Amino acid sequence: MGLKILVTGVTGMVGEGVAHVCLNHPGVDSVVVLGRRTSGIRHPKLKEILHSDFSDFSSLKDQLTGLDGCFFCLGVSSLSVSEEEYVKITHGLTLALAQPLSELNPEMTFCYVSGAGTDSTEKGKVRWARVKGKTENDLMSLPFRQVFAFRPALISPLAGMKNTYKSYKILAPLLPVIRLIYPNGICSLEEIGLAMIHSVTRGYPSRVLEVRDIRTLARR
Repeated sequence: MGLKILVTGVTGMVGEGVAHVCLNHPGVDSVVVLGRRTSGIRHPKLKEILHSDFSDFSSLKDQLTGLDGCFFCLGVSSLSVSEEEYVKITHGLTLALAQPLSELNPEMTFCYVSGAGTDSTEKGKVRWARVKGKTENDLMSLPFRQVFAFRPALISPLAGMKNTYKSYKILAPLLPVIRLIYPNGICSLEEIGLAMIHSVTRGYPSRVLEVRDIRTLARR
């Protein structure tokens, strides 16, 4: 039997791309998309759960069991919200879902989309990096089978996706050149999605995956 994967953040660029990779992967039987509003994606493998309160998932317990992996792609820029709101979204909402998932699916692999430059010590001067670091650390203390923190830098988007950020559309012609000059500074959304799937089925020696690790695991 193939994998059953939960994906969040599908109305954003990374989540949409990861869901697309999962839906088109022969090793994935079912993709459960969890969000506040509909993703607009139609596919035979897709099940969509709409939920308004991301601080409390107790009413969804029956729908969040039997999962092999959670690919958590929900996030927000630290520049777009207050410090309090950033902590609430980045740390609070992530743990609000991860904690019950770890109880319902202890054999699950949880993949968290963090970011290059995240501060695992939680003591640095950069606010977003500290918050991301704390989120990674707290996730890794939960009783999942595996937790991986994905730290992409520049991301090459998938063609045809509707939620690609405008900045990436502008940068698109330069991304192949950047990848040639600085290969460890850029990975593709396809590589992120494949690496997440492979992390469930094959594992990886490091729980923190920088760009080089993401690309390596995607090729396994």
